[in-house]
Amino acid sequence: VSVEQTAYNVFVFQLAFKLYNLYLFICFYCMFVSFILLKAAIHNFLHSLYIAMLIKNMMYKKTDVLEDIPKLPDFLVALRPHTVWEKTPVKLFCTVQGNPRPIVKWYKGGVPVDPLTAPGKYKIENKYGVHSLIISRYVPHLTEIHPSKLEVSMLDRFSVSFGVEGGSISLVCTLVVVPDLPNLPPLAQWYRDDKLLKPSKLAEMLVGGGAARLTLPHLAKDDEGLYTLRIFTKDGTTEHSAYLFVSDAAPSAPGAPGAPLSVKAYDINADYVLVAWKPPNTVNEMAITGYFVDRCESGSDTWVQCNDAPVKVCKYPVHGLKVGHSYHFRVRAVNSAGISRPSRKSDKVTALDAAESERLQVIKIEGKYDIVIKDDDLEGYVTIPGEPTDVHASEIFKSYVVLSWKPPSPRGRAPLWYVIEKVSGTGAWQRINTAVKLHSPRYPVFDLQDGQKYQFRVYSVNLYGSSEASEPSEPIQKVDEDGVPSAPGQVVATRNTKSSVFVQWDAPKYLKNLMGYYIDGRIAGSKEWFPCNHKPFKHTRFVVHGLIPGESYTFRVQAVNVYGLSEESQESSSITVEPALATPSAPFGITLLSCDGSSMTLAWKKPKHCGGSKVNAYYIDKRNADSLVWKEVNLVAVTERICTVDNLTEGTFYEFKVQAANMAGVGVPSAPSAPMKCEAWTMEEPGPAYDLSFSEVRCQSLVLLWKAPVYTGASAVTGYLVDMAKKGSSEFVTLTQEAVNHRYLKVTGLKEGETYVFRVRSVNAAGVGKPSKLSEPICAKALPGTQEIVAGVDEETGDVFLSFEACEICETSNFVWSKNYKAIGECPRVAATSKGRTSRLTFSSPDKDDLGAYSVVVTDTEGVSASHTLTEDGGSFQYFSLVVPLKHGLNYEVLEKGHVRFWLQAVKLSSSVSYRFIVNDKEVTSGEGIKISHDVATGVIQMTVDHFTRANEGTYTVQIHDGKAKAQSSLVMVGDVFKAALKEAEFQRKEHIRKQGPHFSEYLYFTVTEDCTVMLACKVANVKKETSFHWYKEDDEIVPETPPNVMSGACALPIPMFSRKDQGVYKAVLSDDRGKDTSLFDISGKVHVCLLPSGASASELVLQCTPEGIRLQCYMNYYTEEMKTVWKHKESKIASSEKMRIGGTAEMAWMQICDPSDKEKGNYSIEISDGVQTHTRSFDLSGQDRGRVVGGLPDVVTIMEAKSLSLTCTVWGEPTPEVTWFKNEQEVASTEHTKVTFEGGKFASLVITKVTPEDSGKYSINVRNKYGGEFVEITVSVYKQGEQIPEPKLGHPKTPAV
Repeated sequence: VSVEQTAYNVFVFQLAFKLYNLYLFICFYCMFVSFILLKAAIHNFLHSLYIAMLIKNMMYKKTDVLEDIPKLPDFLVALRPHTVWEKTPVKLFCTVQGNPRPIVKWYKGGVPVDPLTAPGKYKIENKYGVHSLIISRYVPHLTEIHPSKLEVSMLDRFSVSFGVEGGSISLVCTLVVVPDLPNLPPLAQWYRDDKLLKPSKLAEMLVGGGAARLTLPHLAKDDEGLYTLRIFTKDGTTEHSAYLFVSDAAPSAPGAPGAPLSVKAYDINADYVLVAWKPPNTVNEMAITGYFVDRCESGSDTWVQCNDAPVKVCKYPVHGLKVGHSYHFRVRAVNSAGISRPSRKSDKVTALDAAESERLQVIKIEGKYDIVIKDDDLEGYVTIPGEPTDVHASEIFKSYVVLSWKPPSPRGRAPLWYVIEKVSGTGAWQRINTAVKLHSPRYPVFDLQDGQKYQFRVYSVNLYGSSEASEPSEPIQKVDEDGVPSAPGQVVATRNTKSSVFVQWDAPKYLKNLMGYYIDGRIAGSKEWFPCNHKPFKHTRFVVHGLIPGESYTFRVQAVNVYGLSEESQESSSITVEPALATPSAPFGITLLSCDGSSMTLAWKKPKHCGGSKVNAYYIDKRNADSLVWKEVNLVAVTERICTVDNLTEGTFYEFKVQAANMAGVGVPSAPSAPMKCEAWTMEEPGPAYDLSFSEVRCQSLVLLWKAPVYTGASAVTGYLVDMAKKGSSEFVTLTQEAVNHRYLKVTGLKEGETYVFRVRSVNAAGVGKPSKLSEPICAKALPGTQEIVAGVDEETGDVFLSFEACEICETSNFVWSKNYKAIGECPRVAATSKGRTSRLTFSSPDKDDLGAYSVVVTDTEGVSASHTLTEDGGSFQYFSLVVPLKHGLNYEVLEKGHVRFWLQAVKLSSSVSYRFIVNDKEVTSGEGIKISHDVATGVIQMTVDHFTRANEGTYTVQIHDGKAKAQSSLVMVGDVFKAALKEAEFQRKEHIRKQGPHFSEYLYFTVTEDCTVMLACKVANVKKETSFHWYKEDDEIVPETPPNVMSGACALPIPMFSRKDQGVYKAVLSDDRGKDTSLFDISGKVHVCLLPSGASASELVLQCTPEGIRLQCYMNYYTEEMKTVWKHKESKIASSEKMRIGGTAEMAWMQICDPSDKEKGNYSIEISDGVQTHTRSFDLSGQDRGRVVGGLPDVVTIMEAKSLSLTCTVWGEPTPEVTWFKNEQEVASTEHTKVTFEGGKFASLVITKVTPEDSGKYSINVRNKYGGEFVEITVSVYKQGEQIPEPKLGHPKTPAV
């Protein structure tokens, strides 16, 4: 072998050896890697096995934990919609959970599914909590296929509705569905106040048969609100909304409040819930004083009252519930009149500890498994719990305080309860729940003192012991319940529709957790308010529906919160219910009435909506049918719905459109008419009638009216044929066998609620002409509140009248009366009058010419009208002749005891007469407090009201039927007339009560005696010995010298010499144990009356000589300066002066003439005025030599006993006068003790020697001759030695000397 070969072999061997070593290395490396991988796989397997075991153990733990916790049934996997082929099986399944294990029942259309009723069709299974229903043969009506392919339009929509608590109502909207498949109803949703409603016992929903229906079978005020129906269609959604009002049912007691509403439970715990509600509206009821809260366990009908005393706020904490039990709650309101009906019960709530679920933690493993861990597992083994935290008051009211706190942590596994303590100020802590185990972190406290602050602390307690006390709460004090909102601001009402008003207001300045608003309204002039809504409305604007068209209203608003209702806002201004002002809608129904080749006469129908004011103008446009440009026909407005368009081209087609105008402006134009050819009409038959309208639409009848054709044809129109068809039908029925010659027809035999159309054909000698255009469809249904014409006789004038009251009216409405459907022109015997909503047609002198059909139409309304036929052989013509004649119309009188008697008297009544009393449109019958009777002999019919009060104000009417004759009489007892009657009735009632005890049969009066003594007198009755009588002046008692004797039946108080100081108010009081009576008399300003006898008693003037001269005296019973006296000399008034002195005493008036001379001669007179009459007395001092005393005698003489008295004077007269002396009006004879002398015809004297007290008295001298004389008087007073000299007193004789 060569060297090269050997080297090559060595190289190959070495290479092979290295490759083998490399192979061995690779093998050992692969074995090592395989071992490592195997070890990792075994580790992973063991770890997975461990995790699976752990999961299994924890799932068992979860089951154990959940078994201890009550839990409501719940769907983990709910049913879902299915779309399947017809007649194929379908499986519905769901998964539920709950503790204890729920019982699952299947329903179809609200009816339980029973496999036995259809063997083989249904199969119900339950495996591991998965419930399934297998339907072997599927039928299409089980499905609810999504309606995305449907086109839905709404036709008849539900309107604003009104219901009453306890009743039921359905809201229905008819639908047009394309395609209309019975198995594919559209998807409809109902909302109340924008909240989706779900089918339930309180809200039943049905879609199908061309309608969507929502039925509320058990109405409550909670159901009030804005309801919206939303339909899902191919193009999106379509919806309609309307308001539902639910009023209070009849109260449980008169005046009791309405039921509360919106009762809900909050803050639900293991043994505690907080119940809240909304207060009802109180309009005419007394204010609410509180509420009672009741509870009832679910499944039971037994209600338990929760609070002993009414709570004043709309929240109440209910505690003492059982854990795991379900409850309903309701509320009743209380006022002074009684307790309301209960509210609707709340939704079911279950008493569970809300904190228990917070202590559970869920851990997900690999996204498949849930591991539930309690906080107890993380806390470890805990015996005594920790203390609660965050103790505070969650609710603070005047009635109670609700304490809240957080549960302890750690808590422990043992059952837990709480103990609460309170302290006031620096006092000792006191336990407050000694008899109650609290399981919830809530507790209401009711017994706190007003004005004191309290702190609270809480302990956690279980079977191992108690925790430490929590930190004390902040000081807590009850607050006053004055948290109602302030009154809303300005209220403004504006026009909306013919039966609604838009009301808006300013929000209150202080809202205070506002719940909403209540709106009240009343008819202008009325005192009674009515609620406009019965559930608090949250916005500051509201549409009030259900108002009387044409009536005027005012509104007010109250704000609502948990404390109740605020003060009422100020009232809005009065507003009349009328549609808001707008332009009219478009006219329609343009009809060609005639054409002569160059002009066309058109007519059209008035707009359906006048816009709130009268349509007063129309504007017509025209165009060629092949043109787009419209041209105006009239620049001046057309006021009638007929117009002739001139200057047209024959053979050309024209189109027309019309616009209507009112005070708001010009409305939208009508749709263009169909093209009309301008071609002259040459047919012999008449053209079409036009302007078909309806009147007196009722449930089974109506009256059709029309206008005569413009084109009459070859001869005059002789009659009309009327055809009728149901809406949508082309089969017309002729209603008249022969043509009628008048332009109206009463159609009878209609079906209520059915809709009809009519047409009219005119007839002349040539035949039947063109039919009119079809009328508008009309439904045979009367307007709500429709009234008929009433015939009667005016009880005051005896005139026959027809009266009609409209059920609706607006500002522009007029009453148009017709006879035989022709407007009544000027007629002296017939007069139409209107007031408010009522119109009357009066026949002043009716006769047979007035017989016929009378009708009335109220313009600018929805067809308000009525008719009445007066015929000779019956009907209302009896009013023309058969009238019960009345001697006296209805009148009243007030009887004793305050009873009021209403009566009338007929000239004659038969024994078969019948009658009735109507008060304020309500019939009144005999009963408690009311007696109704009649007397055939006298013709009197009467009604006696025992207790006449303010509630009796109104109109009283008596309707009499006596055979075929009738009569009616009314009495309006309102305003001042009623007030006068009520005042008199109340007075007589009080008089009756007063007379049950001692009383005045005649109240105080006064008389004046001749000596001017005023006698206050009265008469008394029903007195006894114990009855006392007292006099008072200005509340100061007067004790008369003689005590009053009440048993005599009369008492008097004399006031002698009455003057101004005696004026004032005098009072007499009569009393005993049966009662007291008082009489007052004001005698102020009656001085002149009291002095009347004094002026009349004035004597003639007498002359008295005095040392100063001559005195003229006038004696009278009583004289005072308050009497007006005037002295005159020769007819000239005399003023008091040094020469002429004027004065008087209590017994006389005098004038002193000092140093008389010839100037003072003449006639003197005195005029005495007592305020009523003037008395004149005169004396002539003309100078005749009559007998008189010239001088020497004094007026008064005072002398000591045993002295001698000489009275001497000089007399004058020609011839010589005779002299006579008198003492105390007795003539004095001359004796040794008393010597009388008259010497020389001039000197007369009277001398008394050794005077004694018996000589005191009035002395006088009478001097006279044939021309007259004079009488002079002297007063003599004798006193003993040592006595005080008495004051002189003047006297006078009763009969002066002549």
